[in-house]
Amino acid sequence: MAQLEVDGDTRGGARVPASLSADAAGSMANEAGATGDGAPRRNAGGQDANAAARIRVRAGVAADKPVSTAGIALLVSDVDGTLLRPDKSLAPATLEAVNRLRAAGVRFTLVSARPPRGMLPLIQALNIKVPTAAFNGGAIVGARGEVLEATRLTSRDARTTLDVLLREKVETWVFADDQWLLRDPAGEYVPLERMTLGYDGVVVEDFSPYVDRIDKIVAASSDPALLARLGETLNARIAPHALAMQSQTYYLDITHARANKGDAVSALARQVGVPLTAVAAIGDGDNDVPMFKRAGFSIAMGQASAAVRAQARRVTGTNDQDGLAQAIDQIILGGTGTDTGSHG
Repeated sequence: MAQLEVDGDTRGGARVPASLSADAAGSMANEAGATGDGAPRRNAGGQDANAAARIRVRAGVAADKPVSTAGIALLVSDVDGTLLRPDKSLAPATLEAVNRLRAAGVRFTLVSARPPRGMLPLIQALNIKVPTAAFNGGAIVGARGEVLEATRLTSRDARTTLDVLLREKVETWVFADDQWLLRDPAGEYVPLERMTLGYDGVVVEDFSPYVDRIDKIVAASSDPALLARLGETLNARIAPHALAMQSQTYYLDITHARANKGDAVSALARQVGVPLTAVAAIGDGDNDVPMFKRAGFSIAMGQASAAVRAQARRVTGTNDQDGLAQAIDQIILGGTGTDTGSHG
């Protein structure tokens, strides 16, 4: 297992840094299992899924990574900024490429910070028949919409997060009970989120009644520096059991630490029945890097930051150039996926 260099707050017997990567936090939470304040991942029958399937994946790069895409059996794609164009549309070229991928025997699925209901139209449009991951992996959802595994914030971490955010000049949203809960329906980012999800939020005066079952809390702001500062503040208080990380420059997501895309890829591979070395992952954001480190092969979108691109083995076109379709045809199916020596 990769060693973690830690210095900072101490909780649950583990010292953790104030600013903690999603992959490291998820790994630490996995090691903690059902101890401390971390809620164990449960399957549909209420059983601790970590106990049912003790699959350990190291926090860094997947072992024995392939040097080509010849053995890829599953492609896991981010949604916003990857699958979709900037206007949130699904390009015909992408849909056709996914069909070609499946015809070649490679399965395709999605991982997103979106809630399950916000992913359903895309799942239907793409005819996805294998599990998908919502809330950055906080919910593993079956092909019929049933929740197979769920990892939610603890009540303590939810209250801590809300206490911080509600004092700041940010829009604060809560996702619980399959609803998008908000206090200000006139917020700057409400129209964008409504378009993204495809449904309206529910206005509430108080989030307190929901703190024992929150999947995700979001802070929205046009000030990315403010969100970055809030992320550092929150991680110093809620790690190692929860994690604050920007999914977009204007969104700060707060979820359980195991609700990260690294653990999501591990769960999806387990559900589909393929080894991590046979999984390819594609994305564009900082929160996609953990799945780059877990998957056997990784592809960054062309518009991703230099730091994100440096963590992937290959780079494809931008999402307004249908970069996912290019990656499928030229890298996965085209056989040009040989490792270029970049980080994985």
